[in-house]
Amino acid sequence: MKRTSIPKSTYEFLSQLNVNNNRDWFNENKKRYQQEHDYVIEFVDELLAKMREVDQLSNESGKKSLMRIYRDVRFSKDKRPYDPRFAGSFSRIKPALRGGYFFRFKPGETVVGGGFYGPNSDDLKLIREHIAQDDEPLREVLENESFKSVFGALMGEQLKTAPKGFEKDHPAIDLLRYKSMYVFRSFSDEEAQSSAFLEEAMNTFLAIRPFFDVMTEYLTTDLNGMSLID
Repeated sequence: MKRTSIPKSTYEFLSQLNVNNNRDWFNENKKRYQQEHDYVIEFVDELLAKMREVDQLSNESGKKSLMRIYRDVRFSKDKRPYDPRFAGSFSRIKPALRGGYFFRFKPGETVVGGGFYGPNSDDLKLIREHIAQDDEPLREVLENESFKSVFGALMGEQLKTAPKGFEKDHPAIDLLRYKSMYVFRSFSDEEAQSSAFLEEAMNTFLAIRPFFDVMTEYLTTDLNGMSLID
C-alpha cells in the first residue's frame, strides 16, 4: 500500500506517550508503537523513493532514516525514556552534494526542512570565507519571495559576536554569525494526515534546493572558484 500521509492514530499514540512517558505504559502499548512505527516507515519509504528520482541520497531505507524513539538519558537531567515523536533525515551524497533533509512528525510540531546542522569546523570556516567574499548568491536565495513564503527566515544557532577572523562590522556579519543554517516548513496535524502530505513534503524538499546549490558551491570550491573535489 502506498502511504501518502501520517495516520491520525500515529498522532494519538504520540500524544498519549507524551503524557505517559514511562516504561510500564510503553511496554503495555508496545504493539501500538510497532504498528505506528511501521506506518511511518511506509510513508518515509515513499518519500525517499520520490526524492531519489531528483537527488542523490545515501540512505538505504526509510527505516534506517529514522531516529530511535528511545532516549539516551545517561547524562541528561530529563530522565523521560522516550522521545514522543517520529523524526529522521536524508543525507545527500558527499563530497559533490551538500546539505541534508529532515522531517519530524509530532503533535502540534510537524516540520519538513533541511540545511546544515552543526557543520564541522573546516566546512564552517569555508562557508564563512565564501560569505565574506560574496554573500550575494546566498542572500538572493534567502530573500526570494517564493522561498520566504515557504520557509520564512533562515534558522540556526548563532554567535553573539563576530566569529574569529572576521570583523564585527563586516557587511555580512548577520550571516557570518551562524553556526548552523537550516530552514523548515511547519504542518498542522490535519495537513500531515491529508493524502496530499507526501506531495507537499516532496515539494518542500525541492524548494530547499536553491539553498543547497549555493552552499554546495561554497563547500566544493576555493575562493578562486577552483574545485576542491578530487
